[in-house]
Amino acid sequence: MGMQSAAPMIIVNLIGGLGNQMFQYACGWALGRDAGVPVKVATDMFDGYTLRNGSELRRVLSTSAGVAGFGELQSLLGRWRARPRVRRWLAHDMLKPLRGHHFIVEQQFRYNEELRGMARRGVYLQGYWQSERYFEKHTEILRKEFAFKNTPAGRNAELAREIREDLSVSVHIRRGDYANCPKTRAFHGLCDPDYYVRAIEFIRRHVPRFRLFAFSDDPQWVVRKLRPSYPEMVVVNHNSGDQSHMDMQLMSMCHHHIIANSSFSWWGAWLNPDPNKIVIAPRRWFANAPDTADLIPNNWIRL
Repeated sequence: MGMQSAAPMIIVNLIGGLGNQMFQYACGWALGRDAGVPVKVATDMFDGYTLRNGSELRRVLSTSAGVAGFGELQSLLGRWRARPRVRRWLAHDMLKPLRGHHFIVEQQFRYNEELRGMARRGVYLQGYWQSERYFEKHTEILRKEFAFKNTPAGRNAELAREIREDLSVSVHIRRGDYANCPKTRAFHGLCDPDYYVRAIEFIRRHVPRFRLFAFSDDPQWVVRKLRPSYPEMVVVNHNSGDQSHMDMQLMSMCHHHIIANSSFSWWGAWLNPDPNKIVIAPRRWFANAPDTADLIPNNWIRL
């Protein structure tokens, strides 16, 4: 079958941690719904990828996402472009003339309206696509796509009960490579203790009684820097490795949210369906400040 005769398809390249994978899929999934075009994900970039926990989207969420095989990538992009190493190369601007008609690389952090028209012909999407504007029309259905497969058990079940019974506020402190890798830190930046104190005090002015649940990849830092001011804070420190997603699941059960400059806690807050939730996000998402106007929903508060 010739390449031109293949039915249109949207293939979304997945890479990064769970929060990034959710943004990537949500964008392609919503474009596919609007254009009436089937959507699949490409997971082969995870071969040899040592950061995070690999391809988590289909493992932890109830998504309908199918995985694109090499034949489908080849049908959309042509044989030589379909190989993962070549697709990595083609993401570089200097190779843009070689990408062809269907290979779309994210050019800037902002929402790209032009994707909607492109989707009808079939596209391969490589980028992060971190804007709710791609999928805000489909919020309720997407929350079902992103329902967690597993029910909390053990300590997580106890925490889930406490979170539901109390007026709970999730606080996410992202450090890890943001703190330990100079290159990553220079790009992303870190939310300092002052941000969290201001956010907690903002919620205190609007919610008279609540309980704080802190989630972090550096719980010792939280105990040192934040818990002295908030001794009642519960520091969740047992979900790691392939159980890290349980922190996002527990966050999503909280009533209100203080997020880090992290797509992981962005989704923890977004998955909470309560229209009256308070979500506080850092005013600066990146240290080197690309335009993030399309990242934070309008009804969230930037501090």
